[in-house]
Amino acid sequence: MTATARSSALYRAVWRWHFYAGLIVLPFVILIAVTGAIYLFKDEINDAAYGDLRLVPAQEVPALPPSAITAAALGMHPGVLRGYSPPATRDRAAQVKIAGEDGLKDTVYVDPYTGVVIGTAWDSGVSGSTAMWVVRKLHSLEYAGWIGNRIIEAVAGWMVLLVATGIYLWLPRGRNVGTFRPRKGAKGRPWWRDLHAATGIYVAGFIVFLAMTGLPWSGVWGKQFYDLSYAAGLGMPDGYWNDVPLSTVPMAEALDRAPWIAEHQPMPMSQPTGGIPAALDDVVRKVEALGIHPGYDLAIPGDATGVFTASVYPDDIAQERVIHLDQYSGEVLFDMDLSGLGTLGRLAEWGVSIHMGQAFGLANQIVLLIACAAMVLMCVSGAVIWWKRRPAGSLGAPAVPADWTIPRGILIIAVLLGIFFPLVGFSMLAIAAIELGLTATRRLRTA
Repeated sequence: MTATARSSALYRAVWRWHFYAGLIVLPFVILIAVTGAIYLFKDEINDAAYGDLRLVPAQEVPALPPSAITAAALGMHPGVLRGYSPPATRDRAAQVKIAGEDGLKDTVYVDPYTGVVIGTAWDSGVSGSTAMWVVRKLHSLEYAGWIGNRIIEAVAGWMVLLVATGIYLWLPRGRNVGTFRPRKGAKGRPWWRDLHAATGIYVAGFIVFLAMTGLPWSGVWGKQFYDLSYAAGLGMPDGYWNDVPLSTVPMAEALDRAPWIAEHQPMPMSQPTGGIPAALDDVVRKVEALGIHPGYDLAIPGDATGVFTASVYPDDIAQERVIHLDQYSGEVLFDMDLSGLGTLGRLAEWGVSIHMGQAFGLANQIVLLIACAAMVLMCVSGAVIWWKRRPAGSLGAPAVPADWTIPRGILIIAVLLGIFFPLVGFSMLAIAAIELGLTATRRLRTA
């Protein structure tokens, strides 16, 4: 087999995998890109849509103490106090989280200067509103539960494969020259192909970054990465707890949001002393004296062994922090910031922050918005290319190379990729089994 023939067979084999990868993930990538682009601006959208609840006229007088603010909220909305969020800036309302008899929480917005209750909304956690909660659930396919998490994980791996195969197909070979824009005079399918290829080259790195930084939340890849980070001492190092009693409740279940690297770590416990819990005003003074960044949330103990937890995830990721305090003595049981994490833990937290558009302010949001728009454009252009070249009544997949030496080489690469992205490997095997079945069926019919 000549070098030219081998090169052609390799090209067609890579093209075939690029085709299948695109066909599989296209609708999911559109969903992820659109919802991700919206969620990047959740704070701005929430302020615009719910400003009457979230914003108040700034005043120079001191805010009321937390006890007075929470008392005003409980007076208008009876229930059990579950959380308190002091205003991050002087023009923000205080937020009080209250659980009703049914166990569901509502957020009560209170003017911190007058104690007047502005309004109430269903507590949507870190999303900040019901609308953004829905967007977040769609982005992660949480509506589909366990299967949704696995689908998103597989899609992330396939996106990396799409980038790798797309770059290979774009590389110059013979008279085919990679282009950075649609070539002059190109029309129809060639124009769409150039648009697809050029867009992909510009945003390839962003796609891989978004896919990889989204994977820590996944059930298979994320768990393995978490366990490896912890076992190697590169995630959340041992010794953080200083021999304090631990519960069986992980942070992710107890808090609206926990640092990714600490999500599976257990919550510490307070030591029941028969006394009364520390006063809310004293707890707030304590955590603020420790220098926590404005905009933090304070979770209230839910039972006799629960703890006060102050946590904040500001745009300055270096100020990320979680502080647990004994509910009776006010003693600090745990104080974690970014600097105390291992290398992989810090990288994961940075990646998650950038992924959510938080690390570098508006610039971070705009760059990722452009990347999301480009991903949608690539999906649309890829679909148009496929439709224009698809023979009537056929899927239009690139033909199987006649020489199977190269595809076997590709198979080795696919196995290695499947080991790194297990769900991609499983889906590859499923596709291969379907193809083999269809091929065998056609041979039987023609025999």
